[in-house]
Amino acid sequence: MKLAIILVSWNTCDLLRRCLATVYASLERSGLAALVVVVDNASSDGTPSMVRSEYPAVHLIAAGRNLGFAGANNLALRRVLDERSVYVMLLNPDTEVVDRAIGQMVAYMEAHSDVAVLGPLLRYPDGQVQSSRRRFPTRLTFFWESTPLAGLWPHNPWIRRYHYADQPADRPQAVDWLVGAAILVRCSAIIQAGLLDAGFLMYSEELEWQRRIQRIWRAGQPGGVVFLPEAEIIHYEGQSSAQVGARRYLDFQRSRLRDAGMVYGQAFAALLRLFLVLCYGGELGVESAKWMLGHKRSLRAERVGVYWRVVCGLIARDPVALPVARG
Repeated sequence: MKLAIILVSWNTCDLLRRCLATVYASLERSGLAALVVVVDNASSDGTPSMVRSEYPAVHLIAAGRNLGFAGANNLALRRVLDERSVYVMLLNPDTEVVDRAIGQMVAYMEAHSDVAVLGPLLRYPDGQVQSSRRRFPTRLTFFWESTPLAGLWPHNPWIRRYHYADQPADRPQAVDWLVGAAILVRCSAIIQAGLLDAGFLMYSEELEWQRRIQRIWRAGQPGGVVFLPEAEIIHYEGQSSAQVGARRYLDFQRSRLRDAGMVYGQAFAALLRLFLVLCYGGELGVESAKWMLGHKRSLRAERVGVYWRVVCGLIARDPVALPVARG
């Protein structure tokens, strides 16, 4: 089997059903066969039953508990590598494959043996382009991207550079890494670099993985990760993680702290942690004051709860026993 496609699902039954329909339609239009694997992270919405009854050709792996994105993908990757697949596609269940996108991506990889990871153009359901290209984060990126400071200066130069805002998105191009909602990876690169790091509970696992692949692929020469805009996939974004509220914020920042420590050292990660505690503590104070003044109290109470859990979680350092989701 040349191609394997892995989807990790957690309570996204309807989205997964639609995604699988577009996957098989794209494969048929492309004249491709593939091993499609769904890893279910202990969903409670009937996902396993739906897959078994409506898509019997899919290889279903019931994880039995929520392993998160990296851990669940690794279950399937071990199976895929044993099957001697040439390419593996990691695909979020909250996506819809447009037309021949899968065939276009495989054809590009076939024609470019120097490419280890390939990603399509992602669009929101309304058709707008979704940012999916990234440069590796600098120290300043960690302080400004997806933190409370971001709203104060949303178009600052560090974030623009991080999102490749200085490069057009209408042609194939080498990038540092790609958002993991839909990526095609050469199995030989996985064998060299290893599986995803399951130490990331949620988010940043694709960043660390692609950095590792870039480091070993072609002796670290640039060009191992490529963005292919002619292939398009619709991404609803965050449909699993939206179900876990404060945990989404907490796991996002914990993963960034883990990545920051791996790249820039634990002293920098400790400084970043302190910064995040102060930022979210400030947000907690503002929302608490608005609640006491009687301004939209239900909304303020909800936000106070979220920020309180984020601050406490960042101070505690260790992951708390809450559901893990990705997608």
